[in-house]
Amino acid sequence: MTISSPSAPPDLVKYELLDEIGHGGMATVYRARDVRLGREVAVKVIHPHLRENKEVATRFIAEARAVAKLRHPGIVEVFDVSDPEDKERYLVAELVRGPSLRKLLTEHKGLPPEIGACFGLQLCDALSHAHAAGIVHRDVKPENVLVEVDDARRVGVTKLTDFGIAKVLDAQGVTSTGQVLGSPAHMAPEQIEGGALDVRADVFSLGVLIYECMVGSLPFEGKNPAQVLRKVLDCSYQPADRLRPQVGGRWSRVLSNAIARDPNDRYPEIGKFGEALAAELKELGIEDGAAEIYRFLADPEGYVKSAEPPLVQALIARAQTAQREGRAADAAADLNRAVAYRPDDPELLKMVAGLARGQWRRKALQRGSWVAAALLGAGVAAFLGTRTLRSASPNLPPPTASILPEPSSLPIASMPAPTDSAPQPDTSEVPSAPTPPRLIIPRNHAHAGAKDREIWITANAKKALVSIDGSAPMELGLAGIRQKLSVGTHQLRFTGAKVNPCCEPLTQSVKVEPDDGKGPQKVYVQLRLKDGRLTLSGAPPEGRLSCPARANLAGDGTVMVKMSRPAEVLDCRLIGAGLNRSETVVLSAGGEYVVRWPAGH
Repeated sequence: MTISSPSAPPDLVKYELLDEIGHGGMATVYRARDVRLGREVAVKVIHPHLRENKEVATRFIAEARAVAKLRHPGIVEVFDVSDPEDKERYLVAELVRGPSLRKLLTEHKGLPPEIGACFGLQLCDALSHAHAAGIVHRDVKPENVLVEVDDARRVGVTKLTDFGIAKVLDAQGVTSTGQVLGSPAHMAPEQIEGGALDVRADVFSLGVLIYECMVGSLPFEGKNPAQVLRKVLDCSYQPADRLRPQVGGRWSRVLSNAIARDPNDRYPEIGKFGEALAAELKELGIEDGAAEIYRFLADPEGYVKSAEPPLVQALIARAQTAQREGRAADAAADLNRAVAYRPDDPELLKMVAGLARGQWRRKALQRGSWVAAALLGAGVAAFLGTRTLRSASPNLPPPTASILPEPSSLPIASMPAPTDSAPQPDTSEVPSAPTPPRLIIPRNHAHAGAKDREIWITANAKKALVSIDGSAPMELGLAGIRQKLSVGTHQLRFTGAKVNPCCEPLTQSVKVEPDDGKGPQKVYVQLRLKDGRLTLSGAPPEGRLSCPARANLAGDGTVMVKMSRPAEVLDCRLIGAGLNRSETVVLSAGGEYVVRWPAGH
């Protein structure tokens, strides 16, 4: 491979740089030879315009220290780092002789779903090791995953790299300015909002990665980073099986549990995510993920042809078991996936029709669902009458219509909106202008003799804390808080979290009514959001930061921005001194975002 950079590689005393193998926004990666030990290594050299930046230097050193203490076959090992007196700043790591997962996804758009799960399972193991050492990666994406083939052991190995924005940076004070570090499409919502992070942020990012492996596209896409960030914040995406039916409802549910909007709705730790992946793979006859990856990489087209027959048979057998056990949703998920692979298989279609007319129709009639049963029968009849069904392709999604109803097949964006019978959890949608703090308590009809009542507290800011009658503060979260209280008057105290002071404090009394048998008493609070602080740093006198209709800064300075929601994505531009470029700003209520003027302009 020849060096693609127009300039020659720098001269290093201990390492001979041979050729460029990667280039990013922070550094260039070279294949190099360690002149002392005679082995080949990878050397990441920081870009010249960044090496004098103290913040970047801190991040760079933090990456080396973070990864140096990790020893795992799925994590690229760090060998060395430059000395403070060296002219260049660089990091030395093991050389992985294989492409990035991003390159594989470019060459094979839409991997076989089980191969995507095998990649995910290996990454779960690597991340679990990092999490046990107190390190959250925070930038899990295909570009940071390398795939190496071991012909001797006949296995494919994924290796996670680039811990440059790991959570250890917080200890260095690098992210204290409110800057959002990471890749927009893979960042967890709480990372975008600038809140405290834990291992569930990596669960989210890995879920997005596996989704792209299985579907062939990202769940959150847009024309620019700002649009992507908004979709992540709204958790607006199509279930994987809706975009590519070959994924199936079961894999789609596993992914939905990983990329849920609220961290509390995700797998609580990366190991649980891995267990879900491993369990589904095992049921489909795959127990050695590394060997499965090797077979795919050795002959992708041959793998797809050879893997389909046993997969379809496993799906059919499992569907029959689920049908016998009365698990209609699971049976429908497997049959729909089998049909996606073989849309014109007469035996399979006959089985589908028989199952639809049999147990499921009888149950529908027993429940009195005459209309549903009739529609189901008509749908099967219409399907069997079709003569122009396409053949399934490993890279192109087959017909999107499912012939059997699955609860999980509803797109998230089309789920019905909450009604008055349910509390309104935080969806980050609040009025366009702040309103005075108020407490809304639905009326309840009291019943004599009731002593306790469950209340359901929600607010327009999910990061807000609530204390009940002086108790320890609890974070509301997206789903709010349910608490049983005695009938009578109680004091609620709402505040912003220390790391995310979103809103003004509010103390309010709430009268808990006797239980009326209609479920929890709903309490919704509209909190007054604090202004966001936007700062431009290091700009020349003629430099400007322009955020249309929201904020404008000329030269170094700070402006307070009125917030209409807990977190907002602003489309801004840096203008002046020969510079005119877009800048995406993610501003949180009560938080600060610092835009640094680029060096050299």
